Amino acid sequence: MTMSENVKKAPGFRENLTEFMQKYKVGSFFQKYTMLIALVVVTIVFACWKGKEGLILMPPNITGLIAENAYVFVLATGMLLCILTGGNIDLSVGSVVCFSGAVGCTLMASGTNVWIAVLIMLAIGLCIGTFQGFWIAKLKVPAFIATLAGMYAFRGFTNVVMNGLRVDITNETFLNIFGSGKGSYIPDIIRNTNEGINSWFTKDNATLLKLIGENYITKFNVTCMLIGLIAVAAFILLKTRKILVQKRLGISQSIPGQIVSMVLISAVMLWFFFKLACYRGLPMVLIWIGLILGIYQYVTTKTAMGRHLYAVGGNEKATALSGVKTRNVYWFAYANIGLLAGLAGILTTARGKGIDPTYGEGYEMDAIAACFIGGASAYGGTGKVSGMIIGALLMGVINKGMIIIGVDANFQKVVKGIVLLLAVMFDVLSKRQKR
Repeated sequence: MTMSENVKKAPGFRENLTEFMQKYKVGSFFQKYTMLIALVVVTIVFACWKGKEGLILMPPNITGLIAENAYVFVLATGMLLCILTGGNIDLSVGSVVCFSGAVGCTLMASGTNVWIAVLIMLAIGLCIGTFQGFWIAKLKVPAFIATLAGMYAFRGFTNVVMNGLRVDITNETFLNIFGSGKGSYIPDIIRNTNEGINSWFTKDNATLLKLIGENYITKFNVTCMLIGLIAVAAFILLKTRKILVQKRLGISQSIPGQIVSMVLISAVMLWFFFKLACYRGLPMVLIWIGLILGIYQYVTTKTAMGRHLYAVGGNEKATALSGVKTRNVYWFAYANIGLLAGLAGILTTARGKGIDPTYGEGYEMDAIAACFIGGASAYGGTGKVSGMIIGALLMGVINKGMIIIGVDANFQKVVKGIVLLLAVMFDVLSKRQKR
């Protein structure tokens, strides 16, 4: 075969490859799941790091990853609503977390009922969010300026409340329900009430010993694993139903791509719950995170207000002309992030068993980074709760991985900054390519 014949055949190969990619939407699959793929790759890199093989995937580290980044998931959910309205952000959430936590801890330390203190912390966050929403929505003060003022003001109020000193919490109810100590896990009801099942998990059971490991077999949480199986089954059912509905309506889709993503996500979910079950089971903080993510996933995808958030970010003037009160949309977004900042204050103080005046510093930046890395557009109108989850996990894995391998704290910030810049650059280039 001559060289000229090879040259003639080359275009045919490229055309076949292009046709294959267009038919199965390979390009759109990789574009859609870029950050998920990045999360997997980063995790594998840290898991295979020389001298630290597999440490990041150890059950205690996975549980710690969730507990340490609980505030990121909660705050990023609220931050996403603000970003959807046109790339707006809230710089005050870190200070609000600290202020609400300071008030709550001071009240509990003085003997106030724990549930009254919790309600006050949530009310403080909601009132602050509503107050800042008033300046942004009603008086048209730029969100950056209004929340920057709040960042300074509420950090100052925190020091006034605490007199610059740390306040500790000893209330076991509060710590167990919102914290991450030994008592803040869902108990293994199945093993505790069924002696037959409990007798399986001994070092004499060679099959389970090989599967679970000698260090975890005696404390394996069966209830946690069962919850994981139910969650995976529900996910597969909902995903399958969505594929069938799209097919019936004739909506263009890549069925092989959706099936692959469904299988991969299901496998990751099973692995995740297995790792949790190997340690202490399902932490209470994960219940709170899951509740918030579920509620706001529904709000952003199934409600009129959710559609209005995307519409305002896409074209505020057109949305206003269609009859939507855009002022109320801004108010809703900032009231919600204030409420979630109050909840983050609860989770943060419970994890730290108290609070000091430095808590919450940089929290707003972590939340903003999680949203943008997860696919939220810097221009507004684009972003999903599911994408934000990937962004928060990626940031958490990077933080945990760098700590495990011993990277200097200053270089950790450099890496986080680079990751954020790359994510926003990817968003900008994607929009330019579509145009």
